[in-house]
Amino acid sequence: MLDVVIVSYRCGPMLRQCLHSLRDHPPAGGLRITVVDNASGDGTADVVQREFPDVRLIALDENVGFSAANNRVLREPTAEYVLVLNPDTRICEGTLDTLLHLLNDQPRIGIAGCKLVQEDGTFDHAARRSFPTPASALGHFLRVGRSERAPASLAAYRAPDVAEGPVDAVNGAFMLLRRAMLDEIGLFDEGYWMYMEDLDLCYRAARAGWITWYEPSVEAVHLKAGTSGHHRRLRLNYAFHYGMYRYYRAHLASERGAAFNALVYAGIGLKFLASATASAAARARQRLDTASAA
Repeated sequence: MLDVVIVSYRCGPMLRQCLHSLRDHPPAGGLRITVVDNASGDGTADVVQREFPDVRLIALDENVGFSAANNRVLREPTAEYVLVLNPDTRICEGTLDTLLHLLNDQPRIGIAGCKLVQEDGTFDHAARRSFPTPASALGHFLRVGRSERAPASLAAYRAPDVAEGPVDAVNGAFMLLRRAMLDEIGLFDEGYWMYMEDLDLCYRAARAGWITWYEPSVEAVHLKAGTSGHHRRLRLNYAFHYGMYRYYRAHLASERGAAFNALVYAGIGLKFLASATASAAARARQRLDTASAA
């Protein structure tokens, strides 16, 4: 039996497709699915109650964020493996069985992820990642690291030097986790409200000697920004940049001097201001376009 936890927020149509894909492509041992709804208030939770009576629903009274919502289920003593899955994903045939066989055969794999493809079939480079560094973060945000010719030191976001096998991290949209690993290293850090909690978990797993595995022979569809939107609202923008700060402070700052750390923190702050301003302007343009078309 595989446990699956899905955290939902105002994503009824996508959640419906995700649950249908799990129903269509279950592993041989079966599924036990829990949806934790983060106080959507728009009928998302009703989709589960009305159309998927075999799915357990935990409807929260407030939006506690991704980490805390997942941990509501991960704290329960359940199956040997648990899949953390975003509602903007769809499972493909054979994916779950292949990864479960992999974890059964290799007991030091604590985390596994599959190939992620977007709706149009293009590869989602975030399916596997190297641990971020100040240099790779700068390369990504300046778009230098996104080039196919960029050196690996600047392209940690997409880990171009890993085609298959052990990798630093996989995407939190699809993370198959071994219960024994969670019992050893702990659950998602709830200090991350959303963003970077997946990298933090993979980093702690690696420090404890567990392997994170990327398996491209099987896949899932991932609608990038399906629940958050392409232009983040202020709270999400803050959570994203706070996650960067928290990760750096927890795992990298002790290896560097105070002056360098201050420069990194200032850069994160400036990046937050620029991103928040650009996102607000983009949403304003969208509202004007919508009003003009009405």
